[in-house]
Order: sequence, then C-alpha cells, then structure tokens
Amino acid sequence: MGPMAGVRVVDMSQVISGPLAAAWLADQGADVIKIEDAGGDPARTIGPRKDDMSALYFAVNRGKSGRVVDLKSEAGKREVCELIKTADVLLQNFRPGVAERLGFGYEAVAALKPDIVYCSISGFGDEGPRAKGRAYDGVVQAVAGVAACQAGPNGEPDLVRSYICDKTTSLIAAQAIAAALFARARTGKGQRVDINMLDAAIAFIWPEGMWNHAFMDEAPAPQPEVSAGYRLWRTKDGHIALSSLQQVEFEATTRALGIPEVARDPRFSSIVERMKNREAYQAIAEKALAQWPTLELEKRLAAEDAPGGRVNSRASLIEEPQALANGTFVEVDAGELGRVRAPRHPVRFSATPVAPPRPAPRLRK
Repeated sequence: MGPMAGVRVVDMSQVISGPLAAAWLADQGADVIKIEDAGGDPARTIGPRKDDMSALYFAVNRGKSGRVVDLKSEAGKREVCELIKTADVLLQNFRPGVAERLGFGYEAVAALKPDIVYCSISGFGDEGPRAKGRAYDGVVQAVAGVAACQAGPNGEPDLVRSYICDKTTSLIAAQAIAAALFARARTGKGQRVDINMLDAAIAFIWPEGMWNHAFMDEAPAPQPEVSAGYRLWRTKDGHIALSSLQQVEFEATTRALGIPEVARDPRFSSIVERMKNREAYQAIAEKALAQWPTLELEKRLAAEDAPGGRVNSRASLIEEPQALANGTFVEVDAGELGRVRAPRHPVRFSATPVAPPRPAPRLRK
C-alpha cells in the first residue's frame, strides 16, 4: 500500500504534463481513472507502439484504469460527474476556458464535491498575451529561458532534447496535489491548484540559470554562466563527463588524467580562476583525455575519488551497472502486448512501500 492509497484521482489530462503527474500519484498507490474520448489521448500515437499503446503513453499513464467518455454528450458528462463525486482530486490540462465550456471548471466541480483538490495545468497561465496560445515543450523552453541556458561556447541557444518543461511541470503538479491533500486533511477544505509550464520552467532554471540577474541593488560583477563550463570530454574511444567544484576534486581529477602538475598552476587554483582561464585548461585536458579509454579512465577517476562518468547511449543505459544495482529497471506484464520495460518509482518509502508499476489502460471503444 503506497502513501497515496485511498486517494482517488480523476485524470482528464492529455499528452505529458498532466498524465505524468497522475502517474506519479498512481505509482504511490492512488486510484487514478484516466478519461479519454473515443479518439484517445494523442500520446497513444507518439513514438513506437503496439496497437493503441505507444511507449510514451505507457510511461506517462502507467498504473491507471481507463474510461472512454464523450465529454460533449450529456451521458458522458453525467458519467464523469458521478466519478467526481467519489474523487479526491481532479486533474486537467485543457487550454484556459475549455474546462469551463465543457462544464468542468472549478466552480462546477466544487459544487459536486466541495472538498475536491482541483488541479489545472496550462501552458502559460490563465491571463496575459500568451494565455490562449498552444504550448508545446520546445516553445516553453524558448520563452522560459531554458534554451538560452543551453548555449554552448558559440553562444547559440539550444533546446534540451527532452520534454523537460512538460516533465518538470508534472513533478511540481504531483507535489502540489499532495500538499493540497495534506492541507485538506488538516482543514477539511479542498481548493484549486493552478500550475503553468512557463512558471514551472522559470522556477526550475532560476537558481543557477539566472544568478547574474538576482541581485537588484548594487549588483556584484557578473560571473560566467554555468553553461560556459558545462561540456562533455572526448576520450580515446568515447565521451565522459567531469566535474570539480571543489579544489580537492580538481586535484583528484588531474591525478586521474596523469597531469597532477596542472593542479599547482596558479591559473587553475580555484573554480573562479579555472573559469577565467577555462580555454587554457580545456586545451591541456583535451590532450590528456584523448590518451585514455573511457572505461579505464572511469576506474582511475573512481580510484582517486574524482567525480566523473561515461556517457551512456540509450542502448547502454539499460546495462548501466549502478542502475542495475539499484534495481532501476523493471518489467511490466502488459498482457497481449507482452513485457514492457519501465523504471521503478524512484522513491522508496519504508512504511508505505510502492508496488511495481502496473500497465497503462487500453483504449476500450
């Protein structure tokens, strides 16, 4: 029995930002009922699939039961209304105004279930010049400054090649729903919880992404952006990531690379000096790294207690020794679809352990 056992969630959301939030709650034991129309959630068609089940849809809708409902019909609306009366949470990510037009805005839902936790996810918020616009992850990355934070040495912005804004919003939504349920347990009152992808993405990048824009009065001199020092290094046969925030870590790294004398160079005596002289250090390190096979270098870094790790491909990730030791990957029996590989829920609760992931719902017409 997970920590969310006994909580019922009506999930009216689609694609990623809402469905993944509900999947986290399902992982933790909530009874999540996914509402779809006869055409199905568009996520069912994205990426590799078997019949009506894509790998993406499975990942963000695992552990839910499903209902096919025409929300534009009176019968369909009555069916969902009856479910809402039994629910603790309603989750939707319609564009602003759509839920209200369908009859499932907060006021209408709260009239059916006064203590409901009503979570609404939008792209940009309910008001403002972008409120009615279509929001996709790449668009939000651009507007929220995420792409700017990905700028490499040439200064060109770039996208994180993952649905990072969708998934960040999902995690924040799941936490916010849990917080609202906690508040309800103390007060007996439900509430509306509003989250938008733009705000979530800005909050996510802020600590280091906007550090040169934080102090407003007598601002200190700007420091190099984190992205200036973020890079992968080419080895003799692959790539590796290195990091050395502390001087002791930098010294350990230089020993592993076979260039211990570099740590005594005044140009590299602190992270501040290394950032100032990063091009000089990069030239030295690149030459040293090119001499080492990746796996051998990983062993040398570990022996020196220096931070570092090889770049896994998608295929090699499922063979990553640490992930295997953690029991990260599980196999889900999806019936006629066969086995589906998935990550286990990343949190371990000592008193309320979560069950292994369950399949996502099929589209029953």
